[in-house]
Amino acid sequence: MQQYLRIRIIRSKNGIMLNVSIVLYQPQWEQVTELTRSLLLCPHVRGVYWVDNSPVQTEVLPIQSAQVHYIFNGKNLGYGAAHNIAIRESIYDDIPFHLVINPDIIITSETLPTLLQFMQQYPEVGIVAPKVTYPNGELQYLCKLLPTPWNVFGRRFLPQKWMQKSNERYELRHTGYNRPMNVPYLSGCFMLLRTEAVRKVRLFDERFFMYPEDIDLTRRIHRDYLTVFYPKTTIIHKHEKASYHSQKMLWVHIVNMCRYFNKWGWFCDLERKRINQQALQQ
Repeated sequence: MQQYLRIRIIRSKNGIMLNVSIVLYQPQWEQVTELTRSLLLCPHVRGVYWVDNSPVQTEVLPIQSAQVHYIFNGKNLGYGAAHNIAIRESIYDDIPFHLVINPDIIITSETLPTLLQFMQQYPEVGIVAPKVTYPNGELQYLCKLLPTPWNVFGRRFLPQKWMQKSNERYELRHTGYNRPMNVPYLSGCFMLLRTEAVRKVRLFDERFFMYPEDIDLTRRIHRDYLTVFYPKTTIIHKHEKASYHSQKMLWVHIVNMCRYFNKWGWFCDLERKRINQQALQQ
């Protein structure tokens, strides 16, 4: 924690600043470049961090800009551990907000200003996430309750018709996704974080290589802040669902969800029960 004691105060002419991190693994550079250029159009963005977990370093970068920082790790550290490298920079530089975003996201010019204005207006909010759709306009149900083992393994291995009612409850579909909600589990594809909140509860848990790190971080921040779904702006997410197409990624998913339940509790998790009840009652 000593690295956090020396804080350099940096402010923009716009009064509000954020850094952005994109974790890469053998990236489609056209996709990464398109997203990065969209991000750099926002005057509030101080820096965009490309954190590369690929086995081979990219020698010629498609964007040459002082605002773009390329970090090559030389090995696959995992999703949360790679984002933590950039988040530490935001904490060290006292940047008030940090955006965690997937490379397969498409944003509009209004996305970041709308969400930043909301975060400025409500300092009790630790994370905010927008409405998310597929490229065809179909809504993605990414606001969820804290999962039980039934939610995770039933959704993956049982027939959909058996899980329909359980899935609808778990994904809060009854809300209509048309109003702001305080949600205990927000997707890691797009998380606008208040840096103060991350400093308080600590960063992504690096024991999770992939998948439950967003559940874990949202849950920890949810204890002390609001973690809000804010549908007044929409992004597009291509969402490949790798664990549904790869036996290797399925195994990674299973192992890391077991680690999550080992940390928080499998069937006896009173905090989960209380938080989920509150989410359903709002």
